[in-house]
Amino acid sequence: MADPAVAPALRKRDARLDVFRGMALVTIFVTHAPGNFYENYTIRSWGFSDAAEAFVLMSGISAGIAYSPSFRAKGAALLSAAGRVWKRAWTLYLVQMLITLAALAVAAGAARFLQAPDLMYKHGIATLFRDPLGFLIGVPLLTHQLGYINILPLYIVLLLVAPVLIFVGMRWPVWLLAGSALLWGVAGHYQWSLPSYPGGGGWFLNPMTWQMIFVVGLIVGFRTRSGLGPWRHLKWLRWVALAFLLLSLAWREWPALGTMGNHGLWLANEAGLSRVFTSFSKNYLAAPRLFHAIALLGVVSGFALFRWIAERKVMFPFALLGKQSLAVFALGSVLDYAIQAIKSITGEDIVMDSLLLGGGLIILVAFAASITYWPKPPKPTPAPAPTAATAPSAMPQQTPQPAPAAAPRPAPVTATVEAAAPRWPLLVRALNGLRPKQTF
Repeated sequence: MADPAVAPALRKRDARLDVFRGMALVTIFVTHAPGNFYENYTIRSWGFSDAAEAFVLMSGISAGIAYSPSFRAKGAALLSAAGRVWKRAWTLYLVQMLITLAALAVAAGAARFLQAPDLMYKHGIATLFRDPLGFLIGVPLLTHQLGYINILPLYIVLLLVAPVLIFVGMRWPVWLLAGSALLWGVAGHYQWSLPSYPGGGGWFLNPMTWQMIFVVGLIVGFRTRSGLGPWRHLKWLRWVALAFLLLSLAWREWPALGTMGNHGLWLANEAGLSRVFTSFSKNYLAAPRLFHAIALLGVVSGFALFRWIAERKVMFPFALLGKQSLAVFALGSVLDYAIQAIKSITGEDIVMDSLLLGGGLIILVAFAASITYWPKPPKPTPAPAPTAATAPSAMPQQTPQPAPAAAPRPAPVTATVEAAAPRWPLLVRALNGLRPKQTF
């Protein structure tokens, strides 16, 4: 399929992507502090998938929108486009290392100052004491991931292979989708996964199967960038998606239907149907979870009501979080460890849950706002364009006369200091330099 030489112009930014990504971040923040009152009222209680699937799906959409135009090039420009994606993967790797170090510091601080050592024996931290060398090898290799901060390693691997996926998907999207589905089915059936070390087993979020939902997001991103939208010629699919969401809700909320459905899946598995279709495994992204996440996408993108909701001013905090998703996720992960440490002392308490989670969300919104609106140095005012009266051609020609020699004067000390001092504090410059060009 031939590619146009010039990428189509990007339409007005769709508020739904930022708003619903922000909502996914809030859900992740709430559910990653287990044992709180509010986790029972998140998406995982009303369907087969949770915020992780939605987050990876929207990350694929963002990558498809952001990176696809540069992959229309050839030769060296194509390598440059791939380098841009890999640079983003490197940034995510550094953030993952920072989050891991901060989580260890929170756990150690809770044990030392709060007499709450519970975290030191959870989430894979105890491996540091059982096998310190293995821990120090596994963490930088991403083969040992602490609990509740294991989404970024998945996304890093996906971004490493994303240049190939984008190149193929922009030219042969059907083949990319078919190959992705084949790998998802085979890896899920035979339980293939990237190895974990030193603990053994595989990754909690297996890239070989989770790539499927990322690829779906990429293709949706390609179509969105081209102005087609995911369902332009298949609008009837939104009704199928809505019906599937209602079925999953009834499955969860109606015990009789849930029991009957689970028994039916067990019978299908006994009859030989692969467990990738008959289970609800999150590790291998089983079919019910995958289809539920895609159905959510179909409903949100297929009905204009959700665009209208996303554009309301009341949704602005979610949009703010979604635009700064990497920074928000990183800080939220560290705050979740702190909340877990405090809850190990206070126990389950709706008042304490409200204070901790509410305070954490306020911090996250304020943090996202500070990144978005941190003051930048003013741009220099360009010199005024010359007029007819001041143009060089209109000025009389004069013979230049040598200027009389004058003894050089030392510059005043105050003037030297003012000239050398930066116009803005170094902290402001550093933070502006860290401002992400691409949202995660």
